[in-house]
Amino acid sequence: MGNGYAVTEIDRTDVPTVLIVDDDASLRLLCRVNLELDGYNVLEAPSVAAAEETLGADPVDLFLLDVHIGADDGLELMRSLRAREHEAPVVLFTGSAQLDSGTVAEADGVVPKPFRIEQLLDVVRRLAPRR
Repeated sequence: MGNGYAVTEIDRTDVPTVLIVDDDASLRLLCRVNLELDGYNVLEAPSVAAAEETLGADPVDLFLLDVHIGADDGLELMRSLRAREHEAPVVLFTGSAQLDSGTVAEADGVVPKPFRIEQLLDVVRRLAPRR
């Protein structure tokens, strides 16, 4: 017996997808929840290997990469994406006091840790606007 309510599925095919690559599960969750509330599809990867796996399965419109992903190097992943001519913008998370100007120039954006959610959303909205 039906309840009279229609179930409507949301078409998320034209919503930008953000891949968060960070070894800190709580940071990924914080970003994921806020980005999803702001209307983005969100994928997560705790390592470079997991990010590479995700890339093979899902299209990505924006990367949020930690500079230090456990033993992995987010900068190397960024350079690998660039070498493969991946067109999605790359935003770096960093707790480091300073990144050299060359590294900053390679990235499309930098979000220093700790950050306010509005800082993150501002960068994502600028680089991966919703269609």
